[in-house]
Amino acid sequence: MTAPAPYSYVSPIPVRKAHLGDAIASEWTKIRSLRSTMWTLGVMVLLMLGIGLGVAAIVAASEVPTEGESALGLGFFGVLLGSICVITLGVLTIASEYGTGMIRTTLTACPSRARVLTAKAIVFFALVFTITTVTAALVAMAQLAIVDTAVEPTSGEWLRATVGVGLFVAELGLLALSIGAIIRHSAGAITIMIGVLLLPLVAAMFMFSESLASVQEWLLDYAIPSQLIALYAGKSAMSGGSGPTGWDPVWILLVVTAATMGGAYALLNSRDV
Repeated sequence: MTAPAPYSYVSPIPVRKAHLGDAIASEWTKIRSLRSTMWTLGVMVLLMLGIGLGVAAIVAASEVPTEGESALGLGFFGVLLGSICVITLGVLTIASEYGTGMIRTTLTACPSRARVLTAKAIVFFALVFTITTVTAALVAMAQLAIVDTAVEPTSGEWLRATVGVGLFVAELGLLALSIGAIIRHSAGAITIMIGVLLLPLVAAMFMFSESLASVQEWLLDYAIPSQLIALYAGKSAMSGGSGPTGWDPVWILLVVTAATMGGAYALLNSRDV
């Protein structure tokens, strides 16, 4: 007698090796289904629209001379406050998973830690860049319509005030995401990022000593708010200063963010969950 053949089952579902696209799809599902995403980005859009249009209306109703200046720079105020929302979301994108313990589930589904961090960075950057750029463009068009006495901006100024601002804010959020991956604590990482955003400029304002004049000038030129102003105005925030001009703020923040992300990758692979 012959033994019966062992039972075997072949799944009709195709089996393949997971790749980065699968991780991106997973992170996109996460970020769009979280209420924190809707609240933070929603508040950012409201701040950019509300403050941007409010400042433009105040300038148009006042007797402040605007000849020779573009109205695009008025969008700075809303973007600066809106960037705090982006910082918060960047930290929560990864630090909240450590706080709840869901990072264990994520890494069980995708054991490649570098792939998980890369997918989070790509999804977050694309989302923030798109929303910021579109909102900045809408605010810019409205401001030019309200402040009709201002000079017509050039194509380069338009590009920096929309795409440039979108890149700058998205990079700032990506920096917050990398700090969140390093600190693994939401409140701590958000506090650090708010300090990075505001502390250099505040500290420079209280440097009255002549011996600190060079440090004060450097901080005033390279603080994040000053770089954002330079992105709008195309020149350093300080008259006669040697700070960033044109697209320099985008490249400076890109280098800083890339270095911090490198540290996040190294620590993510060397530490336990």
